[in-house]
Amino acid sequence: MGTKNQRRNQHNRNGRFRRLRAAWRDTLLLVREFIQPLTYFALAIVGGGVLYYWLSNYYGEAVGNSLVEALYQVLGLTFLQPLGDNLPEHLPLQLFYFIMPIIGISILAQGLTDFGILFFNRRERSKEWEMAVASTFQNHIVVIGLGHLGYRVTQKLYELDRDVAVIELNPDQDLFAETQSMGIPVLKDDARREVALEAAGVAKARSIILCTQNDSMNLQIAFKARKLNPLIRVVLRIFDDDFGQSLQEQFGFRAMSATGMAAPTFAAAAADVDVTRPITVEGEALSLARLRLAEHSDLLAYTVAEVEQAYEVSVVLLREDGRSDFHPAGERRFKVGQVMGVLGGPEQISRLVDANNER
Repeated sequence: MGTKNQRRNQHNRNGRFRRLRAAWRDTLLLVREFIQPLTYFALAIVGGGVLYYWLSNYYGEAVGNSLVEALYQVLGLTFLQPLGDNLPEHLPLQLFYFIMPIIGISILAQGLTDFGILFFNRRERSKEWEMAVASTFQNHIVVIGLGHLGYRVTQKLYELDRDVAVIELNPDQDLFAETQSMGIPVLKDDARREVALEAAGVAKARSIILCTQNDSMNLQIAFKARKLNPLIRVVLRIFDDDFGQSLQEQFGFRAMSATGMAAPTFAAAAADVDVTRPITVEGEALSLARLRLAEHSDLLAYTVAEVEQAYEVSVVLLREDGRSDFHPAGERRFKVGQVMGVLGGPEQISRLVDANNER
């Protein structure tokens, strides 16, 4: 129980840190957006100050003896705070008292308005904003396609605390909103365009995952991603197992067949066993399976070590009476009703399931 609570607390801390990191990145981008109106405001003050200094000297109504005082005068005028109580005598200088407040306040008001819209209306930001967020990533993962598979992949990566950028030309609005709520940028663009891949930061990414249902499109995007980043890890959905194997051998792409991934799950459901989708370790497909020891199971006659040797699996968990034993001792024997967690290949798990259901 203590271990479970520790994992839950760690997950909560990671979630809070992830949200804070996303908020900090978002705030930096907002400040960067606000730099432009601030720059225009500064240019207006400096330009107006220089012009006022020159005109005041030309008409013999100099403000002090330096350009700095002229700049300070123009800054005060911008906020309706002139240095003196009297207007200058000449019209060009008088115009500054009316024009500078309009120019300065207009620039700042526009900048503050844009800042407020971006800050309080984060879900309605433009494609350019999503690109700006993605540009802050490095060593991240790019997901192509925001269908149901792409969304599930993105969600899992988010739970693993990975930085993710998504490209989808026509996203489902619900999935789009859910993804954005996680602080993940979604670029509405065609991933076959190099500019779209560049906008998602493929050149700096660790991996790209292609989840569209179009094999030729996945391949086309994969090759363009490798062109932009020769070291990027490519994982793509493919519908032909043999073709996927060829891609892996020739180009190093990690090609995963939808049918290949689903087959163990369907088979496990038919056998009343929970099996995860396989992962490949050094060319071997391995899954984690959960099964409950039946009353007439052949496995009851074995110890943990004997089952591991006979069925070429690894027993990673035994659960009984609400208590979990991770990596149980080899001499331990099985009991009816225990839940077993094993790691192994599809064939080995299948043999183990058959033995558990023997009568």
